This record gives sequence, structure tokens and C-alpha cells, in this order.
Amino acid sequence: MSDSLVTLRDPRSPASEAYRVLRANLMQLDPAKPVAAFAVSAAANTDGKSTAAANLAVTFAQAGHKTILVDADLHRPEQHTLWGVGNTGGLAAMFTDDTLLSQPPLAQTSVANLWVLPAGTTTGSPSDLFASPRLNEVIGVLKARAHFIIFDAPPVLAVSDTVGLGARLDGVLLVVRAGSTRRDHTQRARETLERANVRVLGAALTNAPKERAGGYK
Repeated sequence: MSDSLVTLRDPRSPASEAYRVLRANLMQLDPAKPVAAFAVSAAANTDGKSTAAANLAVTFAQAGHKTILVDADLHRPEQHTLWGVGNTGGLAAMFTDDTLLSQPPLAQTSVANLWVLPAGTTTGSPSDLFASPRLNEVIGVLKARAHFIIFDAPPVLAVSDTVGLGARLDGVLLVVRAGSTRRDHTQRARETLERANVRVLGAALTNAPKERAGGYK
């Protein structure tokens, strides 16, 4: 298991609490449009979006919600490395294998209520998969098995996958890395999603300078 999973390594840290605050904000965002299945992405670079998605998934599971973390970045998958699980089959295989569609190849993690669906591999275009009708079936099968589904998606401006995926979900959360992410890239990513009628859930800032917590613990 990766040291970057701060919510497990140091659950009382300010960083872990920030993920719990983000969880609360997402759950209370709009009662009329609840967020249950959403993607975590970035603008042009990865900017720590995979780590953010993993830590956020941990907080949902720790609150007692059945949670599935899906590695939907078929270009540069990271979740199998973060969690130390295999990367065979996975999400990619669910698009072609009816058996796996009915029985998703979920990997149990050390965290109660949390499963990981690795990306797997594909010889075709990932963008074509996320534009296919089969995606609706995949999402439906996963929704039937958990309260929250979090998709680790590719950067918005790099490929079209996230636009196709986000249009089928409750929205997309953009990860912004302090001192790294270009403001114009974030703006373009937001505009790209909104033009496709994809709900932008907001932005999560990572790698922010540490501040004193004021001694409240």
C-alpha cells in the first residue's frame, strides 16, 4: 500500500481532515442532485488526481458507506499500484466480457467497505469505450453494489475520455495542484466540461502549504 494514502497512514493529520471536509461538501452539495457516482480528474497533467481519488474513497468507506474506487484512466493507470493489487481484467474487460459485467472484478482492500476496480488493459481506443452505450451498463452494475462510486479519470484536456464519462455521472471534481496547475488550464478544463453539459462539482486543492491548525485537536 502506498505511503501517499495519508488517510490511512496518518488519519488525524490536517491533510486527512481536509479529505473528510471534501467528503462532507460533496455529500451536501445539492440535496436535489445528490452526488453518488462521480469522477476525479485534473486539467492537463495528472496533478495528484489519482492520490486524491484514493484518499477521498477511503474517507467515504471509513464513514460506513460501501464504496468502489474505479481506475478509469486506461492510459496511465495508478490505482493498482497505490493499492498493491493486480491490473488484469479490470474495467477495460467489463466492456467486452459479459461474465465480468455481471460479476465485476473488484479487488477487496484492507479498508472495510472499500473495493478497487483496476483499469486493466485494452488494445483499442479508451475514448471509444467511454463513448459506447456499454458504459451505461458498467456504471449501472457498479451502482447496484455500492453507495458511492469514485472514478479516477484522465486529465480533461489530454483526452476525451473524461467528457464521455462525466456526462454519464453525477459530475466531475477537478484536482488543482498548488504551485503546479496552470490557471488557464483549469479554466479551459472547466469550460470543456460545461460545454458538454458535464456538471463540475468544484475543485480540490492539493499540495497546499502547511498551516498551523491553531492547536485544536
